[in-house]
Amino acid sequence: MTVSTLPPPCPDADASLTAWALSARDGDPVAVDRWVRALYRDVLRYVIHLSADPQGADDLVQDTFVRALGSLHRFEGRSSSRAWLLTIARRAVVDSHRRAAVRPRVCDSDAWEAVVAPGFEDGVLLLDLLAALPPERREAFVLTQIAGWPYEEVAVRSGCPVGTVRSRVARARATLAAALAEPPADAVA
Repeated sequence: MTVSTLPPPCPDADASLTAWALSARDGDPVAVDRWVRALYRDVLRYVIHLSADPQGADDLVQDTFVRALGSLHRFEGRSSSRAWLLTIARRAVVDSHRRAAVRPRVCDSDAWEAVVAPGFEDGVLLLDLLAALPPERREAFVLTQIAGWPYEEVAVRSGCPVGTVRSRVARARATLAAALAEPPADAVA
């Protein structure tokens, strides 16, 4: 019998799924395949429902199964393996949302000035503010905050520690915030 022609689980599906998970835990590769194939669609539907991102769902399903197979040795069968796996899927989606919330947004354009500054005056103001920064701070700020590079990559490119890059970015932010808080020189009192 080939894997693609496996019979569906018995009428008590959760019991069969849990039995497959326990066999997979004990090292049975056929049980691993059966368990993953039987639950793949359920996990996919659940992840799409939770994340509302059909394009990213496959990655989340894969992450779910990687996590589950990595911790299958701790599964004791006290609950159904479907419930256990869907709990892992929920955590994978939550972790994905958390990572997305703290990840810098990456600009897909090489002309970042046009993306950041939609108006001509705003663009000129931004370029003037950036030009006023010392070169090492400007480089660190533009690469991490506008281009979306990780601090580690900027540190390698700059030939300095990651802490120095973080310091440069923080000082650049403070300088820019102070410059934006000042009233324009041509403002009438």
